[in-house]
Amino acid sequence: MKFIEEVVVDEFLPTVRSMLAEDLRDRGFTQREVADALGISQSAVSKYAHGDVARHDRIVADERVRELVERVGEGLAAREMTPVAALVEIEVLIRRLEEGDLLADLHEEAMPALADAEVEFSVHDPDSGLRERERVLSSVRRGLRTLTNASGFAGLIPNVGANVAECLDGARTIDDVAAVPGRLVDVKGQAMVPGEPEFGVSEHVATVLLAAREAGATARGAVNIRYDPDTVAALAESHPTVEFDPEAPTREAVADAVSEAGAADLRDAERSGDDADGTLVLYQTGAVGVEPIVYVLAPTAADAARVVRAIV
Repeated sequence: MKFIEEVVVDEFLPTVRSMLAEDLRDRGFTQREVADALGISQSAVSKYAHGDVARHDRIVADERVRELVERVGEGLAAREMTPVAALVEIEVLIRRLEEGDLLADLHEEAMPALADAEVEFSVHDPDSGLRERERVLSSVRRGLRTLTNASGFAGLIPNVGANVAECLDGARTIDDVAAVPGRLVDVKGQAMVPGEPEFGVSEHVATVLLAAREAGATARGAVNIRYDPDTVAALAESHPTVEFDPEAPTREAVADAVSEAGAADLRDAERSGDDADGTLVLYQTGAVGVEPIVYVLAPTAADAARVVRAIV
């Protein structure tokens, strides 16, 4: 793990300081004057002067960096710029280069996983897409731990397998939903997880979740489990419960069921405290070639898993 601040400290600042030290020496500054101007020791200046500090070639070659060094060097030499003003100028360029630019590129090279995320990432934006995706994946992992550590959960896994899923806030397609690739299966009484959560791998549960949200449900997390009348009854004691038609297309059937139940009524229930967390239970009782299934929808995947664990 390498932070972009480490790229700045380890690569950008030594390079820029070395370039500035060279520029100021060329303008007639003594070693002591360079040290005072840059706020570093004379021994550090000596290292820069003798090439003992490595420069990053891409930073040296960047025209904006070269222009900054010349402008700051000239300003300091002419006493038109204070060290504080020089610091501000450098900080401004650093922030610019961190946002999808040179420093961001160097950071991705040091952390290839950032590039693999296939989403725009702003290191200073707390609401960046990457941060939301990582939060969703973390929630799915927590949900998985909650269920796989629960004695008896394997008995709730349907024949088609179970899954734990959570979508992004503005989800539109299954690519916006994170889940387990494949499905959780019951192996000799143990819930087996085939792989790490990722986006776009659960068409089955994702379709139900997205359809419910389109109809007005606020849930972002979901877990599917085996249908049993007693299970539905237990869940109905604490959460709104809606049946949908297994013989109709899933997306349409779920949307119709949620709409008929009254999404507005569900939201009213949240406000009144009857369903304060926004959890919703959907189920279908099966048809020819269709296994009956229960879907627990909640604010997050971790929340949905806790609801399921409570009935194990």
